[in-house]
Amino acid sequence: MLFPRFTLNTQQRCSFRKAAKETKTKKGVIEETGPSHTEPSEGLIHKRGASPPVHPSVAYTHPRSFGRLVKPLVFTIGFTACSFGTAAIWQYESLKSRVQSYFDEVRADWLEKLRPQKQGDLRKWINQWWNGLSEGQPPPPIFHYPLISHLSFILSFSTPLLSLSGIIAANAVVFCCWRVPSLQRSMIKYFTSNPASKTLCFPMLLSTFSHYSFFHMAANMYVLWSFSSSIVSMLGREQFMAVYVSAGVISTMFSYVCKTASGRLGPSLGASGAIMTVLAAVCTKMPEAKLAIIFLPMYAFSAGNALKAIVAMDTAGLVLGWRYFDHAAHLGGALFGIWYIMYGHELIWKNREPLVKVWHDLRTKGPGGGGNGGSGPL
Repeated sequence: MLFPRFTLNTQQRCSFRKAAKETKTKKGVIEETGPSHTEPSEGLIHKRGASPPVHPSVAYTHPRSFGRLVKPLVFTIGFTACSFGTAAIWQYESLKSRVQSYFDEVRADWLEKLRPQKQGDLRKWINQWWNGLSEGQPPPPIFHYPLISHLSFILSFSTPLLSLSGIIAANAVVFCCWRVPSLQRSMIKYFTSNPASKTLCFPMLLSTFSHYSFFHMAANMYVLWSFSSSIVSMLGREQFMAVYVSAGVISTMFSYVCKTASGRLGPSLGASGAIMTVLAAVCTKMPEAKLAIIFLPMYAFSAGNALKAIVAMDTAGLVLGWRYFDHAAHLGGALFGIWYIMYGHELIWKNREPLVKVWHDLRTKGPGGGGNGGSGPL
């Protein structure tokens, strides 16, 4: 079950100018008695659980101008391109390192067999010491084979866990930063995405790792963990990370456009836009897979039907103006996930070879390179 990206929406006040008064806070409502044309006054906070405070020093602008979205659009395109380019180079370096390690081990074993044994050889001494142990004498813990086998078993599943643990750790650090009073202004400015804010680009990425409510973060991370093994198996660690961070920026851009068009300006935060891309990608790739809601495991349904229901709900929320969740970010993330599985993988990832070849040539011709510059990528 996906717990969506929350949105903190503003309500329009009357247009009369009044002197600014002190903010009065009620349970679930942040009320401005004196509206301003440079700061949005917060109405009912459409969010489950605790909500970020409104900092009066954070600047906002109200004009609904699509011209302000040109810079975020350029940032979205550039960031996505850099993400996939970095992932392609990362994969090349990982494969190169593994191949190099394999040949180093083969070469070491081959030299070990050719090298004549000496009486004082350390390996031979260890073998003699091992064979000399009495039957009841236990070996040191480092030689416990069950431990070595257990470590090998863990490492065989380390790729999805390492990718997911980095994302969860980043979300946890940002969640802790929300609890520091002195950081509130910076958190609202950079870790909430709002088309009315003067800071538009960096929050598109940073808000993807931002949660003010612990329940919000825990629910999103649980959904991500549930689909992490499938998506990493489908795409690989490097491609998954590129898709995930790009999805966060793309879903926020879609939210910017919809909020600007409708005039419902307000800050949003959460990883649900990126998680919707992961969910949509898995459901598109495996539409017949069976899913169930965590609290209702007796009701199972196909992944394809679940995706259709989620897209329909977010589309209805966007059209009807539901303001509890950022339905535009959810819908943008889902559409990106569907598009990437159907077309994006072929258009982007399978055409990475020219970039990898350029990187390979730079690596082999640079300091410490192998000198076989034109051999092509691994």
